[in-house]
Amino acid sequence: MKILLLSRYTRLGASSRLRSYQYLPYLRNLGIEVDVAPLFGDNYLKQLYQGKTKNRKQVLRAYIQRIRILIQSGQYDLLWIEYELFPWLPSFAEKLLSLWNIPYIVDYDDAVFHRYDIHSMRLIRILLGQKIDRIMRNAALVLAGNSYLLERAKKSGADRVEYLPTVIDLERYSVREKHRSKEFNIGWIGSPSTSGYLQDLQPVLSELCEDQHTFVTLVGAAMDSIQGQRIRSLKWSEASEVQDIQQFDVGIMPLPDTLWAKGKCGYKLVQYMACGVPVVASSIGANREIVENEKNGLLSTNLQEWRDHLIRLRDDAGLRYQLGGNGRRTVEEKYCLQVNGPRLASLIQNLI
Repeated sequence: MKILLLSRYTRLGASSRLRSYQYLPYLRNLGIEVDVAPLFGDNYLKQLYQGKTKNRKQVLRAYIQRIRILIQSGQYDLLWIEYELFPWLPSFAEKLLSLWNIPYIVDYDDAVFHRYDIHSMRLIRILLGQKIDRIMRNAALVLAGNSYLLERAKKSGADRVEYLPTVIDLERYSVREKHRSKEFNIGWIGSPSTSGYLQDLQPVLSELCEDQHTFVTLVGAAMDSIQGQRIRSLKWSEASEVQDIQQFDVGIMPLPDTLWAKGKCGYKLVQYMACGVPVVASSIGANREIVENEKNGLLSTNLQEWRDHLIRLRDDAGLRYQLGGNGRRTVEEKYCLQVNGPRLASLIQNLI
């Protein structure tokens, strides 16, 4: 059984690393060979995270290379596509795959269809507004990371749609016993592109940091996301991310109430929970699917609730321990590679 994985990024890209790459060793052990052909390399992502303008020549070269790879795709039993084959172009390539009877899986952990169907330019909405729906409709299988994406895939007319959450590997994540301390560390992990969501929470975080024992740790955020005397930033790396999270006393995931945010799959919540860290999250999208309020975390609908929840966790170590333990069990039951690996393998085997 041979599969061609047409990912968006290399391992440096979180969506590609989590939605496909981390499953490859497990699939390989089952005799499912997967060749990987990312669209964009590490340099592209590094420039993106640094806020640099996209290099058009670099993008063109990436598209040409993907065309060359697609010409050879007939030797594979199945194609596994992340989002789409060619961003910002019509779905001609995916349509050709259907005409050539080459089956493909398409995977979504973001509402990428909203890049097109609510774009400010009318021409983009006309030309590409239904692009992702067409791709879903012609797919042998659509994998959706949350219920919002799942419903969109069903409405597109896709024959088969399956929910596959974004998960962690339990062998990488563990609960670290914390020593008693007066310090209260509010933590966030993500990428520069998502750290803008922290800005609405700045008043609450600044107020809490007036207490000399409270501080905020941001891992992977843009330098200008939020600032303050007790707000520190750490560079993200795959090697150190678990250790960084283990230092948090609480993990936060603020989101605005937007269509794009509803497509988010709550991965950072799963990371916090896997380390036994209690979570506070905006009551938006997948956050409400992952967090059972007052059981394995706390949900907030406004700034006052954010403030109250964080103060409550700061002052109650027992509550932190209880919510953190329940969160870890939630991950073990639903949001880990060990549970979802066999399920993905079964879906692939059944297709072929």
